Amino acid sequence: MSPNLRIAFRFLTAKKRSMLMSLSCIILGVGLFVVTQAATTGFEQFFIKTILGADGAILIQDKMQATQRSIAAGGYGSGFAIQSKEGVKYVEGIDEPEGLRHVLETFGNISGISIVLKGQVDITSPLKTETGMRAYGIKVAEHLKVSNLAAQIVDGSLADFQSNLSGALLGREMADRMELSVGDSFQLTALGQTRRYRVSAIYETGVSDIDRYRLYLNMGEARSLLQKPTGASFIQLMLYNPDSASLVAEHLQQVLGYSAQPWQDRQKSWLEAFRALSVASGITVSVFTLIAGLAMFNTLAMIVLEKTKDIAILRSMGYERGDVTRIFLWQAVVVLAIGALIGATVGVVGTYAVSRIPLPINGIFKTAFFQVFWSPWHYVEAVTTAVVMVMVASLVPSRRAARLEPGDIIRGTAQ
Repeated sequence: MSPNLRIAFRFLTAKKRSMLMSLSCIILGVGLFVVTQAATTGFEQFFIKTILGADGAILIQDKMQATQRSIAAGGYGSGFAIQSKEGVKYVEGIDEPEGLRHVLETFGNISGISIVLKGQVDITSPLKTETGMRAYGIKVAEHLKVSNLAAQIVDGSLADFQSNLSGALLGREMADRMELSVGDSFQLTALGQTRRYRVSAIYETGVSDIDRYRLYLNMGEARSLLQKPTGASFIQLMLYNPDSASLVAEHLQQVLGYSAQPWQDRQKSWLEAFRALSVASGITVSVFTLIAGLAMFNTLAMIVLEKTKDIAILRSMGYERGDVTRIFLWQAVVVLAIGALIGATVGVVGTYAVSRIPLPINGIFKTAFFQVFWSPWHYVEAVTTAVVMVMVASLVPSRRAARLEPGDIIRGTAQ
């Protein structure tokens, strides 16, 4: 152990209560920072997982066509005009989805492709009728590669839906509102025609807008009901790396000439809300670290006042100003190291404890417990925040101690 560190330990023992106050605040600051960030990030990641499991990473839809405007040039009646792009016109739907699929299969970062036909229908059960429902025509084998539909089934069988052309998948909220169970029959009405179907299975994503309004049909039956023998409404994609969806969508849009919407754009408002909550919680719990810094400043300032004679002795023995500064900074480092270690442990224990707290949520996603996300970066951010605040607060009294001169201390004129 170096002499500077040994002296720092001796000075620390002179202010045990004050140092324990600083230590406690550092532990609380680091621990609570980790827990709050784990919780807010956990809910964000669970929301992202739910959205990707329902709607994939990218939706390709609507043909993009550049509109033109003509400007006469060369004088009136010259017959010469200059055309320039004015904007983009979107033509609804995809005319040749199979051809587009073959092109998409050449992109190596796409893990799944599902052609989807969408249309508005009315649903009638023996007890009531609901309008404005959304029927999605899919091929089950394809759609399982771009969604978590298999894991979302809460009653019934996907195999029954796949083998039964008149089968349908209903969302949990829709089935409850229509008072339908697996095996029950109901009617769908679209474009003036009505057909009877049977509930093959009931799914639940936890997203109310999906579970209440969306039902799935086999692609062939959907084409017949919606009277669309060709084409598709959109193509749903899943990526090996969903975080790169924005860059991939931009590239696909330029290459294909179709609108490509990544999940980040579709859920932009919710993602911004989660980030704002994460920042707000981080700022709030950082108050404990700020208090730790102020406590350390006050403690070291008091030590400087009480240890002026000791400082004079050290300086007269040949200690340089830098040595005195390091002695006081070592005190902050020791408290920081102990506080960060215990605080990180508190963060681990607290995060696990929070993850076991029951919290039933159903609306934007479905969960029965607090969601947490384990990330080493939360610990790095927490410790870094503590280091910056405490060390900055410790620097002023440390520099003040270094400026003390032995002669001034003996004469009683030290400032």
